[in-house]
Amino acid sequence: MDVAKVTTTYEESAGSGLPLIETPSEVAPRDARALSMLFLRALAEREEGTEEYQYARNTLIEMNGSLVRYAAGRFKTRSDEREDIVQVGTIGLIKAIDRFDLSREVEFSTFAVPYIVGEIKRFFRDSTWAVHVPRRLQEARVELAKANEELGSRLGRSPRVAELAEAMRVSEDEVVEAQIASNGYHSASLDAVVDGEDSDADASLADFLGEEDPALELFEDFHTLAPLMELLDDRERLLLHLRFVEELTQAEIGRRVGVSQMHVSRLLARSLARLRAGMLVDGPA
Repeated sequence: MDVAKVTTTYEESAGSGLPLIETPSEVAPRDARALSMLFLRALAEREEGTEEYQYARNTLIEMNGSLVRYAAGRFKTRSDEREDIVQVGTIGLIKAIDRFDLSREVEFSTFAVPYIVGEIKRFFRDSTWAVHVPRRLQEARVELAKANEELGSRLGRSPRVAELAEAMRVSEDEVVEAQIASNGYHSASLDAVVDGEDSDADASLADFLGEEDPALELFEDFHTLAPLMELLDDRERLLLHLRFVEELTQAEIGRRVGVSQMHVSRLLARSLARLRAGMLVDGPA
């Protein structure tokens, strides 16, 4: 594709529309780099929802499909997973297009690949292990499954931890750790029904979970606030006590300490701002 020709066409028709690329998916990667910046600039200049905006966005997606295929190729996948990986990577590409900032002055491909790879990694994480588990424990789970199957067939019963440890040539503690990690491979919905022997109706898993104590967050706030209060001087602490413990109005506080209501307001605002800033950084500055 003649990039110079397309660029000229665009510049000449900037007032009326974008250059027409009939098959964006067939644009060579080298040409796509140059054309992407052209279309990204056009995308930034047009109103979202317009026909020209949508054309520019769709063309960018199709034209940069090679980036998705490149990123997908970095992952070893089964043939039946390949299409899913490409689709997931395309979602990352779309996010990169929507979030690209021309003022950063970076190549679009440099910006987009991390988004694509991140989306693919998230897919693997969400479609395999229900929770994050270290790689060594993921591998130990596979070995544990093999040992369970082999020993179970030979012994005619579920193997003990000591027997599994001997078969896997690891310590018993490592076997137990692998068993615990295996629980992270599958998850169940909190709405899943649990058959209850002691009740007439079936209950869900959520019915067996405790609730968070609403006072817990308040306790944590007080715990964080205490050292911050120590950083205030005596007058600042007195004003806060009068306002929030004795619940006096600012005018009443002013009469109590012998200053104007306006001065009380400024002092309280300054103290509260210091405490708020300290709370936001989880501790005193």
